[in-house]
Amino acid sequence: MLDRNTFVVKERVKLVSNSNTYDILDGESGEVLGTAEERIGTLVQLARFFISKHLMPTRVEVREKPDDALVFTIRRGAYIFKTRVEVHDAQGELVGSFKSKFFTISGGFHIYDKDGRHFAEIKGKWLGWDYRLVTPDGSLEMGRVSKKLGAMGLVKEFFTSADTYAVSINPEMEEEPLAKMLILAAALAIDTIYKEESRTVDLGGLGE
Repeated sequence: MLDRNTFVVKERVKLVSNSNTYDILDGESGEVLGTAEERIGTLVQLARFFISKHLMPTRVEVREKPDDALVFTIRRGAYIFKTRVEVHDAQGELVGSFKSKFFTISGGFHIYDKDGRHFAEIKGKWLGWDYRLVTPDGSLEMGRVSKKLGAMGLVKEFFTSADTYAVSINPEMEEEPLAKMLILAAALAIDTIYKEESRTVDLGGLGE
């Protein structure tokens, strides 16, 4: 999966569910590369009927075809004022983390590597679904998350759902699988974690 530079992430439609599942496709060919699925316990699923999802802990597993091997997980504990989201590789080792601003992500959120070094920043507009992942000094766009049709040579029929978006990674990251893992994880976290918080706490943009 991490040998690709463009992805389409498409949410599976469920009539009744307290967890989300997404198919991850190759952005050029449409081949299904894997899945991203929330894995939460029964008690948490029941609690979500009464307590806002963004206040509850969650874990998203990303697995690749054909054998559904684990690629990485995205983990978040219970929400207490400020969200810290961690990314762990298939062996459970910490790869990096995301940190949002106080109470809201209207100022963006930051990406750190496993040693706590500032790796990248997410910038964009929540309502527009167009985000850039840039280096801390803003000199390099490392990736982009977008719902714009025609972007990155993507197949038009992928966008029949409102919950479908594209992820592109700068070719300069071609030989950096851990960096690509963090970028793809950040794109998934926007939808599975931060978008829920934004709906509840603040519907503003992510900041420019």
